[in-house]
Amino acid sequence: MQGKRSVSLSFLVYGGLLFWLVIASLPVIWTAVISFRQYVDAFSSPIKWVAPFTFENYTRLWIDKAFYRNFLNTALVTVFTVTISLTVGCLAGYALSRYRGSLGFWLLLVALVFRAIPHSSLLPSFFTIFDALGIRNTYFTLIFVLVAINQPFTIWMLRSFFVNIPNELDEAALVDGCTRFQAFRRVIIPVMWPGVVTTGLFSFLLAYNDFLLSSALTNGDKMTMPAAIANAITAETEAFLMQGVAGAVSITIPLIVLVVVFQKQIVGGLTQGAVKG
Repeated sequence: MQGKRSVSLSFLVYGGLLFWLVIASLPVIWTAVISFRQYVDAFSSPIKWVAPFTFENYTRLWIDKAFYRNFLNTALVTVFTVTISLTVGCLAGYALSRYRGSLGFWLLLVALVFRAIPHSSLLPSFFTIFDALGIRNTYFTLIFVLVAINQPFTIWMLRSFFVNIPNELDEAALVDGCTRFQAFRRVIIPVMWPGVVTTGLFSFLLAYNDFLLSSALTNGDKMTMPAAIANAITAETEAFLMQGVAGAVSITIPLIVLVVVFQKQIVGGLTQGAVKG
């Protein structure tokens, strides 16, 4: 009897998960399908389940509209944002996890308060300051703002991983002749590497998918993919709309590849952060 209940419960759980997976995947799948269609076939009424296949939308987007520039802008901003955020986050998170004074608590509290402030409320200040300095439409400006907004999150998350690592590892490395930084780099970081990958993924998503800041602080040849796609979708012409659909599919592919490649590290990082070692 107990075995039958267990099988029935498993069936309900996995059946429910499969149902919601299908529901959540349908919009993404349908967007990918219509990106290979002409406008009249993509938005026909009633829906055309079978329609001519074409790469015209992608050709116009990547070649005619030079979408590759937006892709390179996004890649540049994302790589620098993730690298800086993880470097500072690892150093600060490790220091705060080993520091026992009250100052550490207040630093974490200030970081949390800053992270909780709505990003949109900071835009007027960012816009005014950077415009006055003449650096508004630059890579440096966007990277600086994204790092500033993302840094409190990375510090908090990485600190939670460092706290789970016993101090005995630090002490053993110091006894073996390592300096504090060598112990951090050669012993602690390899142990919590899945946590670094997980935090890096979240930082990647914040920088890669950012629309609000990139659309407000950059324009023209400095624009990132989300802002460029939004401009195409909000255009009044049918061709621009279909290019926006093709762009939405294009921007999703790297995310899928990233999750597939690092899925083991991501799962390991999440479980490591959930269980105190």
